[in-house]
Amino acid sequence: MGESRELVLVKLGGSLITNKKVEGEARPATIERLAAEIAAWRAQDPGRLLVLGHGSGSFGHAAAARYGLGDGLRGGDPLGAAITQDQAARLHRLVIEKLLAAGLPAFSWAASTGLLCHAGRSRRSFFGSLLQALEAGLLPVFFGDVVTDEALGAGIASTEAISLAFARAAARKNLEITRALWLGETEGIYDAAGATIAQIDGRNLESARRAASGSAGVDVTGGMDLRLRTAWELTRLGVESLILDGNVPGRLGAALAGLEVPGTRIVRAAKSSRA
Repeated sequence: MGESRELVLVKLGGSLITNKKVEGEARPATIERLAAEIAAWRAQDPGRLLVLGHGSGSFGHAAAARYGLGDGLRGGDPLGAAITQDQAARLHRLVIEKLLAAGLPAFSWAASTGLLCHAGRSRRSFFGSLLQALEAGLLPVFFGDVVTDEALGAGIASTEAISLAFARAAARKNLEITRALWLGETEGIYDAAGATIAQIDGRNLESARRAASGSAGVDVTGGMDLRLRTAWELTRLGVESLILDGNVPGRLGAALAGLEVPGTRIVRAAKSSRA
């Protein structure tokens, strides 16, 4: 992709952009604010590279739970898989709409056409179109999706799973993801006393995993523990993560700008928790 440039991976959690306790209820004002913060950061340098993923919240998760899609089709009604995918896509279209309204060149990328899984794990992936979108100056946007599965018929590809598969594909192309930002409704991961864990590395990973709890509402993919496990896998590729509260206005913009913000950093080796 020519000269080396910073590439940031951002995930907007489903609990942040929807009310996960009410099926099909989005938070459009929150999505608009986050889109504006991304647009302001990108406007400073249109050449900045960003890949955006978002959860499906009370859209996809509620439908997936209703149709038992967390266990795949397993002889169930394929209509349930199709309905679940449609629900997730409904939220995705709203996110794309708000990004476009903020002046961002949002380019929709669906995992259903780029991933083939086996027993819930990515078996083959094609991110060529996403990488080309980056090269063309677009802002690729993906979401938790229903994908085909060789063993289960169909299943859920979480935003975390897609993010990890993309990061591995990018590494094979010598495209470096410099950092990953995971936005939810908490100021990072809390310890048993309810205080934010400032940094997670090899020394406290297991205790942090025990402290991590699932997100509020229905979640068929693993909640905060999945986010932590994914962030730890990303450190194997040299990608540091920050889990932060997306409900605080300006927090995403500050994190994109490289400023120190409250949250939990996930790094491979023990070192200072400062940015």
